[in-house]
Amino acid sequence: MSEIVLIDKREGVATVTLNRPEAMNALSRELRRAIVKAFRELKDDDTVGVIILTGNGRAFSAGLDLKELGTASPTDSGSAIAGADVVVAVSECGKPVIGAINGFAITGGFELALACDLLIASTAARFADTHARVGVMPGWGLSQKLSRLIGIFRAKELSLTGNYLDAETAEAWGLVNRVVAPDELLPTCRALALDMLSCDRETMLGYKRVIDAGYAETLASGLRLESEASTAHARSLTPEKLAARRAAVQARGRQQKG
Repeated sequence: MSEIVLIDKREGVATVTLNRPEAMNALSRELRRAIVKAFRELKDDDTVGVIILTGNGRAFSAGLDLKELGTASPTDSGSAIAGADVVVAVSECGKPVIGAINGFAITGGFELALACDLLIASTAARFADTHARVGVMPGWGLSQKLSRLIGIFRAKELSLTGNYLDAETAEAWGLVNRVVAPDELLPTCRALALDMLSCDRETMLGYKRVIDAGYAETLASGLRLESEASTAHARSLTPEKLAARRAAVQARGRQQKG
């Protein structure tokens, strides 16, 4: 029997692949447990600095496994819908997570995508929030995150109709960073991951923490968080460290210009 989650580690980058292609990577109890386990282990793996999350087949994830829910007791069904452990495991792993959206990202799969730090979409990607059509309320953050990302009117259009959003429109609306051909999806994500790893790791991870923490606050509170983090980080700097980083930045700039 094949693994339900595949993990490939190379050069400091871990690629996590949801591997239920026959079920469009629907989030069964088994798959959710495997995702949580994978991200908890990667959180503590010092050899991994950046994570890529994607799906095998024609879907990133079709959301909760409705077939499984249909055979569960009311208590189990309610627990599955409300249990956001899988989203928490991704969003709180502490390392940048690049969502490689290879295909359909629907409802719970959409919410899983929004737990990532940035999204690169294949031209085959499609997003949909079908909570209202299925008859359940979101419990993994979609009702709050989506409007903050694309604006409240566009979020209401998606969530109150259940209509699909294609990759190109998702890019135009600011939901995804960019759209690439299917065969360019993982190479593009990997290149971005290696760019991140070429930064000073401690600073890069600290910067991510400040962005995430400040985004959940008012602008005034976020600026205060940034100031506190900047002051604390400055205490660890030395002229030698700054000189080495400046030389590295200049060398990279010359390389990119060339």
